[in-house]
Amino acid sequence: MSDTYLELANSALGKKLFSAMGLPEPVALDREDPEQPHKLIGKVLLGKAKGALFGDQIGDFLQTTKLELKKNLGDEKGHLIFDASGIASAEQSAQLYGFFHRNIKSLKPCGRVIVIGLKSSAADTTEHGTLQRGLHGFVKSLAKEIGRHGATANLLLVDKRGEAAIEAPIRFLLSAGSAFMNAQVLTAANPVVAMQADWQQPLLGKMLVVTGAARGIGLAIAEVLARDGAVVIGVDVPQAEEELVGTMRRLGGLALPLDITSDGAATLLRDFCTAQTPALHGIIHNAGVTRDKMLSRMTDHQWNLLIEVNLGSVQRINAALLETELLDNGGKIVGVASISGIAGNVGQTNYGFSKSAVIGMVETLAEPCAARGITVNAVAPGFIETQMTAAIPFITRQMGRRLSSLGQGGLPIDVAEVIGFFVSPQAAGINGNVVRVCGQSILGA
Repeated sequence: MSDTYLELANSALGKKLFSAMGLPEPVALDREDPEQPHKLIGKVLLGKAKGALFGDQIGDFLQTTKLELKKNLGDEKGHLIFDASGIASAEQSAQLYGFFHRNIKSLKPCGRVIVIGLKSSAADTTEHGTLQRGLHGFVKSLAKEIGRHGATANLLLVDKRGEAAIEAPIRFLLSAGSAFMNAQVLTAANPVVAMQADWQQPLLGKMLVVTGAARGIGLAIAEVLARDGAVVIGVDVPQAEEELVGTMRRLGGLALPLDITSDGAATLLRDFCTAQTPALHGIIHNAGVTRDKMLSRMTDHQWNLLIEVNLGSVQRINAALLETELLDNGGKIVGVASISGIAGNVGQTNYGFSKSAVIGMVETLAEPCAARGITVNAVAPGFIETQMTAAIPFITRQMGRRLSSLGQGGLPIDVAEVIGFFVSPQAAGINGNVVRVCGQSILGA
């Protein structure tokens, strides 16, 4: 959907007018080039606190990319990475301040700030863990300072034995695919399986299921997965069959028209997958509906229908797939939650419940699935430009767009890119994560 305000703000006349009137001036974000996805370009300044654990490792793999690793940016502009894992006392926090105080003005428009730390439970001492937890507040605050330039700041925490898993998230956070992911915390843990794959086409030869694939975010997910080499099994309601079949034919995938709430749907989906492949690489639970109404006026039908689509079907499909070995040794389960499931929203008690339960799915399945070589993660979109949000009243729509650090709504592809990262083989150490794709929305911040 078109954001006229954003377009005006980035026009020659609009820039002068908006600046003179003191209006917010959101920057058009850099997104992936469809012809050259995952391409890492630009300059990177890498800093390290005293006792940093991962700086040398990060420097080594950055040297293998087309990024230009700099010791000093000077008058140039680039991305900033700082390994803060060694900060273990209040006094040492001055190293964090010093690096960014000196260099933040060298951050390029739509640039990336990545801070590396330790998960508090992985720290050597309680004081070390205390200081590492402080990185959350630092990154979230810095993200609000730099968002007006289209830049983002994110935190990568490393758990015990998670050092082997840090390359993939750093590559993703430096890429254009992370354009609308801001002020988020990713945790890298011990990989559940081997992580070898091609960085440009990580899903080559893999098969994945996407529910709700005929339009909107589901369609964008299918397109990103196909771009990355996957064969997509697209699932959507029979009413969308023509649209679904056309899309899957274009992407070289398979169409399965299916009401996922119907009796036996989970078994039918599982059997369809089994007939195609002995090893399903993943499933993305994207299908969802809204039935907004104040709780006092909500009918039991509005509650039950939404819960069946957004939650009940997800649980049944997971159970059916996990009864087999289809996903074992490298499989991915990804849920699509919402910031409504984190912060709540007026008139969305049913929706908020269902999307919070998707987060519960991640929290409860991550550990037992890891023992089988399966990762479980979720995205929680904020305001995304879709047909659904286009129907929101004008003032509410504008507020949804502007009340984020990036000053704009996201696009379906922004959600799809994060999911593409989650399902990449190289992300085998990313498990149990819930990432908001919201541009750092003030809602629930």
